[in-house]
Amino acid sequence: MSVTEAAVRDALAGVIDPEIRRPITDLDMVDAVSIDGATVDVNVLLTVAGCPLSGTITEDVKKAVGAVEGVDAVRVSMGVMNDEQKKALREKLNGGRPEREIPFNRPGSLTRVIAVTSGKGGVGKSSMTANLAAALVGDGLKVGVLDADIYGFSIPRMLGIVHDPQVIDGMIIPPVGVGGIKVISIGMFVPDGQAVVWRGPMLHRALQQFLGDVFWGDLDVLLIDMPPGTGDVAISIAQLLPGSEILVVTTPQVAAAEVAERAGSIAAQTHQRVIGVVENMSFLVQSDGSHLEVFGAGGGQAVTARLTAQLGYEVPLLAQVPLDISLREGSDRGRPVTAAAEEEGAAAAALREVARALGQRARGLAGRPLGVQPLQGR
Repeated sequence: MSVTEAAVRDALAGVIDPEIRRPITDLDMVDAVSIDGATVDVNVLLTVAGCPLSGTITEDVKKAVGAVEGVDAVRVSMGVMNDEQKKALREKLNGGRPEREIPFNRPGSLTRVIAVTSGKGGVGKSSMTANLAAALVGDGLKVGVLDADIYGFSIPRMLGIVHDPQVIDGMIIPPVGVGGIKVISIGMFVPDGQAVVWRGPMLHRALQQFLGDVFWGDLDVLLIDMPPGTGDVAISIAQLLPGSEILVVTTPQVAAAEVAERAGSIAAQTHQRVIGVVENMSFLVQSDGSHLEVFGAGGGQAVTARLTAQLGYEVPLLAQVPLDISLREGSDRGRPVTAAAEEEGAAAAALREVARALGQRARGLAGRPLGVQPLQGR
């Protein structure tokens, strides 16, 4: 049976770009297909020279085309898009929306935006963010993480990011971490060991760029790992994403809980909604099954009670996450414990419950055009 170009291109439509998450045929990355008997040559155009995922694309193309009936051999060559092709790709990905527009603010957006915040540093906010992201992906949702902790960024390591973002004609393609989580962080743009020394206006501009210039695609949930406290970043996120919600992380310790309360109470001024509190490091499970309350007790419940009274609606305590060495190990190796299906520890179970609670809200149709019209003559 002779091999046709149409059959080869149909097969290539099943090859998905690992970062943009669309078929390479839709992205105009297939430059040429040539057939010589049972041998097929495919030339693929990369968005940038030296793309770290070119090997993945090559193997996927060989596998897809090799499955076409009559094909015995597949040879893949790689080129690079020129400036005009990159511009055309950016316009296609933009969908015609104006530059600098934040997609999550559009009336038709169905993405739930959750800012994970705390009052003090060191309460495990970033590890909670990373593990919630992995748990949400495990529930079948499409998730992105914006590391807004500009001075203390740690999300790339925790989610297993191993290469830098691609830039296509000014559009930033975020690298994907464990489970396909899209991640962007200032840590991807500064040399190792270098401090970020910025004031308010530069912080605001960086966040604006991460929201407006990054190709996030169609997300169910965007988690924002916030810096501790109620400073410039918290104000900027409230301005840039007025529909965002707040998830407060604290420990049981009274000092941490009092500061966490202030981090949540900012919602009264920014008109955001606090969706709940997670108490981290709640206790250490002993060999006999008893709980050792290393950092005291009651902090999470105190925060929920006071925020409920201040804000005028119920702010629930979503989970009490125990001290668990697997949480630390998972963060260090770039694979959160909630990403491992076989992980059944108490911390992983608690965080999966929080993810289920956050993911239960259906993607509503409010504000979305349904494309229906009344029948004529009715």
